[in-house]
Amino acid sequence: MYKKLIKDIDLKVLSSLEPTQRVEKLTGDLKELVQKEKLMVTQKEIISLAQEIYLDSFEFGPITPLIKDPDVTEIMINSFKDIYIEKGGRLSKTGVSFRDDGHLKNIIDKILGPLGLRVDESFPMADARLKDGSRINVAISPISLSPMVVTIRKFKQDILKIKDLISLGMLDERLAVFLSYCVNTRMNIIISGGTSTGKTTLLNVLSNFIPSHERIVTIEDTLELNLNLPHVVSLESRPPNIEGRGAVSVRNLVKNSLRMRPDRIIVGEIRGLEAIDVLQAMNTGHSGSLSTLHSNSPQDLVSRLETLLLVNNLNLTPASVRRVLASSLDLVVHLEKAAGKKIIQKISKLNLDKSNSIKIDDIYIYGQDIKHFYAREVK
Repeated sequence: MYKKLIKDIDLKVLSSLEPTQRVEKLTGDLKELVQKEKLMVTQKEIISLAQEIYLDSFEFGPITPLIKDPDVTEIMINSFKDIYIEKGGRLSKTGVSFRDDGHLKNIIDKILGPLGLRVDESFPMADARLKDGSRINVAISPISLSPMVVTIRKFKQDILKIKDLISLGMLDERLAVFLSYCVNTRMNIIISGGTSTGKTTLLNVLSNFIPSHERIVTIEDTLELNLNLPHVVSLESRPPNIEGRGAVSVRNLVKNSLRMRPDRIIVGEIRGLEAIDVLQAMNTGHSGSLSTLHSNSPQDLVSRLETLLLVNNLNLTPASVRRVLASSLDLVVHLEKAAGKKIIQKISKLNLDKSNSIKIDDIYIYGQDIKHFYAREVK
């Protein structure tokens, strides 16, 4: 019944109808098919099949309820019958499944097709942004042992505010005042932390402390920032097309943004060659810029930046790299997960000591107060 109706279905006619009317039309067509073929099918089965065809044709198939659930922040498909979600910061397995690997691939192809992307043996990976701002990543065999692995990070439509982070326990009110002061006084800040520690969320919240009269240029691999400011220009990198051409990297965008008269530049995440350009921008007239970097501690962040700068810039020496870091970065805000809660673990300042080595001074550690000379500045 499914295959026959899919073959005979007129998607153009259905597309012109409202969602509820589409299901009604499919239900009616199925009833006619059942009567014509004289099949022993219950009314409940007909309604269920009509709903399934509708979800496959116009939505995201079986995972549609997960996509529409505002409390689900991430969907992880390890195989057609092995689907997990993140809800409230915790992972759990769902009872949702696709019929088989072919069903899963058809739905993913339907999602990627309008975006000009595909996944096959020559292109076994894809990363893209959906219409609602959510991000989808797909990996297939041979780079994955499973035929297809899909990760969907949902885009939050509601803009979180600092009071929301306080209620979630990420920070307290005194620290919130301190960070707002740091952003207002144009300190260059990098937010560090591991996977899913809330780096992008905190970056978004801190960015909204920027005065409304400033022009902001945001640069991301996939648009996730949602700034409630009047003068924001958002740039997004672009992967190569099917012919392997047309790629626009984050580094290209950072260089181009300097010609767009930004007061501040916000880079979603530093990952590679763009590191030197971001740091130079922070040090040459674009103070108050913000970014994130994946690291396990402020010390690890410094090591990663040093490596990125040395590997990708042959003219820099270790000593000059340390000078660039110390002169460009004012603060490192490090996030961690503790007892299922995302917290600001440390706030650190970078300084050069007499031996020209970077000294990391922790001015805040979770559970302690901010060091006094910074507290006085806040007052």
